[in-house]
Amino acid sequence: MIRQLIEKIQATKAPICVGLDPMLNYIPEHVTKKAFDEFGETLEGAAEAIWQFNKEIVDHVYDLIPSVKPQIAMYEQFGIEGLKAYVKTVNYCQEKGLLVIGDAKRGDIGSTSAAYAVGHLGKVKVGSNTFSGFGTEFLTVNPYLGTDGVKPFVDVCREEDRGLFVLVKTSNPSSGEFQDKLIDGKPLYELVAQKVVEWGAESMDGTYSNVGAVVGATYPEMSRILRKLMPNTYFLVPGYGAQGGTAEDLKPCFNEDGLGAIVNSSRGIIAAYKTEAYARFGGEHFGEASRQAVIDMVADINRVL
Repeated sequence: MIRQLIEKIQATKAPICVGLDPMLNYIPEHVTKKAFDEFGETLEGAAEAIWQFNKEIVDHVYDLIPSVKPQIAMYEQFGIEGLKAYVKTVNYCQEKGLLVIGDAKRGDIGSTSAAYAVGHLGKVKVGSNTFSGFGTEFLTVNPYLGTDGVKPFVDVCREEDRGLFVLVKTSNPSSGEFQDKLIDGKPLYELVAQKVVEWGAESMDGTYSNVGAVVGATYPEMSRILRKLMPNTYFLVPGYGAQGGTAEDLKPCFNEDGLGAIVNSSRGIIAAYKTEAYARFGGEHFGEASRQAVIDMVADINRVL
């Protein structure tokens, strides 16, 4: 699976994924109005607005990028109707040839972890039939519960040729409260990185493992350390743009061959029309604004590689 992602990155020359993390206040009024006119100001109406918003953005960017990363919480907040929009979004992106990184940050133990893995990445048996639940190609995973929590995901990845991105050093300001704490003289994030390499050794796909790592763009010095510790681990890199990470900050996440990382941008792309740089497009042409934001992001990152 990681080889498929690399091939798509090389074909598009775009080491990025677009975070499909819609909030209602990101969605232009004409889109929400149409959805509310049809379904009312209801959870169903909100889900329809999200789906139409996502579809318009995907239609404008799918030929430029290798992947998307929908954050499932943005859909779960609208209950079952939101999850239906999530599934429609995942399926539509796959129809357009995009690989989907389900950003769910799941993590538990035993049968619970196995159920999460099957639901998001694998297949579930129903009598004599098997079905794919959410069916994403990749999933983000929280390693806090240790090997018991991660191994079921690794097992499903190996069986179904899927991929993971395990949280190692996240981009949020308070990440250091736990991740930077020293244990036997080493910060916790380095110990987690070593475990990710260990888990990933069971699921190699060429040069890189199907078990990747989430490494934030906002801590470039730590990214440099992690890149050395994890030469065969692909990084999913949040924190670019709206969270403050720059193209220069991203450079340590990549290997010398220009591979090794895929950079996420969410509201910087999907809500581009609301920013000064792309305000000229207006809400009526928000998809075009997103397309231009993708083009500019790709150029910015390639400038430093």
